[in-house]
Amino acid sequence: MLRPLSDTDVNRAHRKIRTLVGSAVSDYRMIERGDRIMVCLSGGADSYTMLDMLMGLKKAAPIDFDLIAVNLDQKQPGFPERILPDYLESLGIEHRIVEEDTFSVVKNVIAEGKTTCSLCSRLRRGILYNTAEKLGATKIALGHHADDMVETLFLNMFFNGRLKSMPPKLVSDDRRNMVIRPMAYVRETIIKAYAELRQFPIIPCNLCGSQPNLQRRAVKAMLTEWDVSHPGRVQNIFNAMTRVTASHLLDNRLFDFCELNLNDCAELEELDVAIDAGRMITGIGQ
Repeated sequence: MLRPLSDTDVNRAHRKIRTLVGSAVSDYRMIERGDRIMVCLSGGADSYTMLDMLMGLKKAAPIDFDLIAVNLDQKQPGFPERILPDYLESLGIEHRIVEEDTFSVVKNVIAEGKTTCSLCSRLRRGILYNTAEKLGATKIALGHHADDMVETLFLNMFFNGRLKSMPPKLVSDDRRNMVIRPMAYVRETIIKAYAELRQFPIIPCNLCGSQPNLQRRAVKAMLTEWDVSHPGRVQNIFNAMTRVTASHLLDNRLFDFCELNLNDCAELEELDVAIDAGRMITGIGQ
């Protein structure tokens, strides 16, 4: 018989996620005094948890910043339109529901059976960037977590031939917005557990989440298997992204191999030691 869930379970999960979110926000200076942060809500466990954590940080932080929750209603058939507005109203947080029929656009452009995620993401991103500007937001918070970042790393290596993932903080391609990912250090398993404990009103994505041929789904399955057969491997891969040694890769744009000489070796060793010491202090990769 399963043990009933208690407040202790919720508090333990909350403390763990809160600590990781706080570390990420601090390590990458994601939030600054006077920020107006647009928190993007999809209705999934990740974005609900992110909003919950940011609301907690707002109450406890020594600096003032504002939050505005935004959901993009893409007019998917059967989308439960009242779930998010009702939930946000119950929290008493400022929010906007943006209605744009990207569903019809995607279905008209993408052939049946083809992956819709790329176009859907581009449309959604453009709408959210425009919305942030209209609302006067200084930052856009997205709910991507550590597993998303590792999956993206492998997707770029397998299919694009690039060593690239999702940064915790970046300037958007149009140079109008700063994007942050406060959940960067948090694993998906604890997010799902916390969302279940809190009983967030989850809304599934019926447009792209049900597609069986997604490459991301295959990579996710690979990482899930590694978590079972080789515990700690996925976490180590994530940690590796925070400890990059450019001199031991092959990119001339990151490291000047052509001008490398024997006198550089001692300086490189000192730099690596200093970087590792800094990571021990900040807790990056733990």
